[in-house]
Amino acid sequence: MKFHPALQLALQLALTLPAACLATEASPASIEKLLDVTRAETLVDSMYANLEQAMRGGMQQALQGQTLSDEQRRVIELAPKRFAEVMRQEFSWATVKDIYVQIYRESFTEEEVQGLIAFYVSPAGQAYVNKMPQVMQRSMFVMQQRMQPLMAKMKEAMQKAVEDAKAAR
Repeated sequence: MKFHPALQLALQLALTLPAACLATEASPASIEKLLDVTRAETLVDSMYANLEQAMRGGMQQALQGQTLSDEQRRVIELAPKRFAEVMRQEFSWATVKDIYVQIYRESFTEEEVQGLIAFYVSPAGQAYVNKMPQVMQRSMFVMQQRMQPLMAKMKEAMQKAVEDAKAAR
């Protein structure tokens, strides 16, 4: 059977397209497996512990040198825990899992998700997953330390801006 030359060319192109051009959308099941092997739920949970710890450090730094009553100290001591608990409730894994699945579906093909799963179940991938909580905690600590001098510089810059604004009247 003979086809029109243009139709014949179109059929040839359709049959010879590389598989990469025909990428399929990642399935929810494969994305859930990826989230499972990367221990995404555990990372989300550890984020709240790190958040609470960072808030405590920030509040201690902000209140440094101030004299507080026992009741004020008690209230301030409870604030980071309460805040973290609200965050845990609003952004629990049960609440955000579907959001993660949707974002991953919009971002990755099935082939990419399968490649990521293959990496994360490998020894190197598991080492990455196992060490990420410590990496995140250490990163937050180091960044918090770096923020102290930056905050002082920002305070000075803000005071200078206020002074300049007053002088510009």
